[in-house]
Amino acid sequence: MNETIEMTDTSNETQTTNQESIQHFLGKLKEKMKQVYHQRGDNNKYSQQRGLPPFVLREIMECNPLSIGIPKAYGGRGALMHENIALLEAASYESLALSLTFGINSALFLQPVGKYGQEEAKQEVFKRFLQHKNMGGLMITEPDYGSDALNMQTSFTEEKEHFWLKGKKHWAGLTGWADFWLLTARKRNQADLQRDIDFFICDVTQPDQGIKVEEFFDNLGLYQIPYGRNHIDVKIPKTHKLKPHSTGVKMMLDLLHRSRMQFPGMGMGFLQRLMDEAITHCKQRLVGGKSLFNYDQVQERLSKLQASFTICSAMCSNSAKKAGVENDLTGIGIEANAVKSVVTDLMQQAAQSLTQLVGAKAYKLSHIGGRSIVDSRPFQIFEGSNDILYAQISEGIVKQMRKLKEKNLFQFLKTHELTHRSADQLKELFNFELNLQLPQRKLVELGQVLGRVISMDMVHQLADEGFRADLIEGGLNMLHQEIQQTMSNFKLQTQDLVVEDYQENSSWLKFSL
Repeated sequence: MNETIEMTDTSNETQTTNQESIQHFLGKLKEKMKQVYHQRGDNNKYSQQRGLPPFVLREIMECNPLSIGIPKAYGGRGALMHENIALLEAASYESLALSLTFGINSALFLQPVGKYGQEEAKQEVFKRFLQHKNMGGLMITEPDYGSDALNMQTSFTEEKEHFWLKGKKHWAGLTGWADFWLLTARKRNQADLQRDIDFFICDVTQPDQGIKVEEFFDNLGLYQIPYGRNHIDVKIPKTHKLKPHSTGVKMMLDLLHRSRMQFPGMGMGFLQRLMDEAITHCKQRLVGGKSLFNYDQVQERLSKLQASFTICSAMCSNSAKKAGVENDLTGIGIEANAVKSVVTDLMQQAAQSLTQLVGAKAYKLSHIGGRSIVDSRPFQIFEGSNDILYAQISEGIVKQMRKLKEKNLFQFLKTHELTHRSADQLKELFNFELNLQLPQRKLVELGQVLGRVISMDMVHQLADEGFRADLIEGGLNMLHQEIQQTMSNFKLQTQDLVVEDYQENSSWLKFSL
């Protein structure tokens, strides 16, 4: 990964890249992926090994895919959101790990550097990405402060010519591979740490900026991406500190919300691939003398795969319009959380369905079905566990309802900008006064419902733009069904608690003798 690949004529190639249509640009990338994943090798075999054969990444990076995340002023394609999402989609059809690699580089490094970086740092970073095919990632999570990022203990002190960072970071995608890292830290004042968070560009190829990998993790899925625990003791030039427009926490929210809004790009190609695999298998497989495709339960599963494809399409269209780097996404937490949590739930459901349809053959690491279960599962955890994000959606809605002094959930949703297209068809489910003092488990359930109502609105918007009607109907039907099922659970007033001393009188064998 740290190899540098010189370009023979950077200026000419950059100019050509900027003039190419996105379809032509992605067409070349797809052809290259076809060569390395299917003609020169076998991606099913690659996916069983840690890392990637060096030629695979080298060949793919020759297409300069990360130029999509770089502004035109620095030789890139312009950091346009619709192009970035299209890149993630193209990659995830072949490899979810490759798409996540692109996503880490673009959403978690290039986009924030382009928006908040100082001029000297931007020129250096973007030049090396374009000319030497460098890569970058983000380190926020710490061993004792996973979801509690605001209490991170990595700290920095300001010296005369640099910032000195010390701490531990783990579960950063591309551990040991990336040439650049965005490091997060809190300023140390004597014995205390400031509340705000700052971001620094660390160049591991430079003296005093090397990051020691203490351990590589044996991650359950996504074998092609290295993760691990890192020891941070680096000195960062003052030119390589990001400059927030207001506070560092708001900068982090803008960054994370934009990243969550791009998850549908990774989900899009992945869902289409699973849908294509499932349809092809079911048409070819004969059971009881007839095609598996003709069984009613099979049609139900296939229709849900297709509905997920449609819902994700709506999310991609929505994010392409709203999530550009030119926009401040600090305040769109409800929408960003809904997009990330719902699409990752759809990805995991789709993987489970394909494996069920294919049967025993799919329960192999060498088959895309079983492999997709473990590859898509962490998407429901990283960048905010879905349980936490669903609770935050509900907390955000409840806060707005209190502000408006509105207790009727339907009356609120029919006027809210994220739900007004869908509220009327769901009136019978939401026309009640919501208890604004909900326990956490009910906040999570309500968030699951609200996330799907928000998704339904996006599907309606996609329909208004001319997306084919039969696919729209399938997407709306599945969301309506999931909303009904979850609302049934939400209205059940049970609050079971764990029995800590459960061992007493709990042996079935004792009572069967």
